Amino acid sequence: MRIPLILVFALLAACSNNDDASSVVGTLSSERVLITVETTEPIVDIAVAEGERVTKGQLLLQQDTRRAEVNLSETEAAYAQAKARLDELLRGPRREQIDQARADTEQAQHELEFREAELERARKVYERQLASPETLDQAKNAYDTASATLKQRRARLEELLSGTTAEELEQAEQLLRQASARRDAADLDLERHRIVAPVDGLIDTRLYEVGERPPAGQPVLVMLTGSQVHAEVYVPESLRVRIQPGTMASIDIDGLDEPVSGRVRWVASESAFTPYYALTERDRGRLSYLAKIDLVDHDERLPDGVPVEARFELD
Repeated sequence: MRIPLILVFALLAACSNNDDASSVVGTLSSERVLITVETTEPIVDIAVAEGERVTKGQLLLQQDTRRAEVNLSETEAAYAQAKARLDELLRGPRREQIDQARADTEQAQHELEFREAELERARKVYERQLASPETLDQAKNAYDTASATLKQRRARLEELLSGTTAEELEQAEQLLRQASARRDAADLDLERHRIVAPVDGLIDTRLYEVGERPPAGQPVLVMLTGSQVHAEVYVPESLRVRIQPGTMASIDIDGLDEPVSGRVRWVASESAFTPYYALTERDRGRLSYLAKIDLVDHDERLPDGVPVEARFELD
């Protein structure tokens, strides 16, 4: 949409019969902010209307949060589990666990002694040829099993008596940090379903309505920012070297009886229209440069798109 305007204003500036060489034309405009969404959830509420003024942090739009709430609950449960595990390791084994391990070790010791006696009896009977080889083998297997069980019970008791190792604590702490990060990410994702105004401004366009499901990253609202519009004018090449940020101007706005003071905020370093052929002296006269002029001492916000004529104060 801007290309035709640039050509029109360039032609107007070149063809104008205005005797004031410092006079340029343009329109009132605002900086635009595209309000986008990060998820594809459907819109359940739009809290603002087109043309409504909003302040920073004000609710603009709400998306369905049910999926995000379920995800947050899952991450909170994982965090609670990781924290409980770390607390358990910090506390160390309970007295009841140690007592149980000692009892299991003593039982395994008695079992081994019994199996050892059984093996000795089976060996004597076998030596007298009163028992088969299978009987002796069964006694040996029972003895070996009892010996292995005793070793296992003793290792478990020693582990409980030694307490938690530094490596176990480090692993538990890292798992807790990971669970905390996932919980924070889920909480942030839930918060991003609630779209708020990033700055003060004016709602210009609603691109979606309640019930629609916008794609992720798609703009849903267009905001006009700032408390006041500015004038966008096109400076001819003959004036460009004399126009700098801070240059004052008198701006005639359609619909206002008196001109409004303005101050140049910015001038483009590249021309808005450059011929494709070599720039002769005649060609250079067709160049124009976009400039933005802030309105000074005018409280009421003016609408976008109103034609203006600006005269620079160059003396």
